[in-house]
Amino acid sequence: MPYVNRLKLSNFMIFENLDLEFSKNINIISGENSTGKTAVLKILYSSLKAVNEANKSRSDLTREKNEEILVSKLQGVFRPDNYSIGRLVGRIQGSNRAEISVGLSDNSEMSFGFGNRQEKHLDMHYPIKDFMKGIEPVYIPPKEIISATENFISLYTEYHIAFEETYYDLARLLDKPLRKGPNTNEQNRVLDKFGDIISGNIVQRDKKFYLKTKGVGEIEMGLVSEGYRKLSTIMYLILSGSLGKNSILLWDEPESNMNPKMIQPLTEALIELAQMGVQIFVTTHDYFLQQSFSLATKYEEKGKKMDINFISLYKEDGILKYEKEKKLNDLKHNSIMEEFDHLYEREQELFYGHN
Repeated sequence: MPYVNRLKLSNFMIFENLDLEFSKNINIISGENSTGKTAVLKILYSSLKAVNEANKSRSDLTREKNEEILVSKLQGVFRPDNYSIGRLVGRIQGSNRAEISVGLSDNSEMSFGFGNRQEKHLDMHYPIKDFMKGIEPVYIPPKEIISATENFISLYTEYHIAFEETYYDLARLLDKPLRKGPNTNEQNRVLDKFGDIISGNIVQRDKKFYLKTKGVGEIEMGLVSEGYRKLSTIMYLILSGSLGKNSILLWDEPESNMNPKMIQPLTEALIELAQMGVQIFVTTHDYFLQQSFSLATKYEEKGKKMDINFISLYKEDGILKYEKEKKLNDLKHNSIMEEFDHLYEREQELFYGHN
């Protein structure tokens, strides 16, 4: 099965030109605020989710309907004013145009573009029907939704509420029932990793979620810490089959509301997920998460080849740039490590008078 190996952006939001290559296993994206980390995840998700929805539609899907699905997904995920996708084009005076291309490892690609004066129309250079057929992209935003799934879907459908469509899509996946039959050995290995972190299992009943722990019983998901709710979300997606072999997981800041002690086992669980065949994209500001994945590059020495890309987005002279390395220490621009070093230097100067 092909995987996403390239993203090209031209005049899209803050990106003048971006040409990123990805690993088939795990991609760790870091950078300061306003360097476009979340935008990279969202444009990947919007494109792939539109493909996913088109492939689930009837076989005689027209080009116009393909376009409508893609425009709708861009509108829902990015939520530009008046739902005008032209507002996603880089802001310069006069006419301008954004071009987006998502490439696969089998050399196929989907690409589209739109001008800053277009509202609900884009130009599709390649049809998205059958592109990456069978792939289920899953986006996990910074805030959890599993504790509100029971009411969120109906509210989002009936009212205009200020939530990106990523939350609605995730709630719909959580609304799916569990699959019949036993879990695979690969699923059990991943579930065991997550289960060890939260010391329990996930139970869904009447569209409500509970964390079941030994000696305590079932605890309403709303009473569980937010970090545990995120891990419970992953576990249920695996159990329901929404997250499995050949899926794509895009997780925006998984460390949010996580105790640092949970980061290392979380990293190990994501590695097991990648071993299962899930392509993973993660954005992070967290030193512990970044370093944990750096240590994981030693997996090959243990007989498990794990391809991990470290991608850094940064600004230089006001221009947004990027670099990509297989080893974290090879990055010349690492905002997380730079701040760690600055903190250490301030500490040395404060306590020991060293410059």
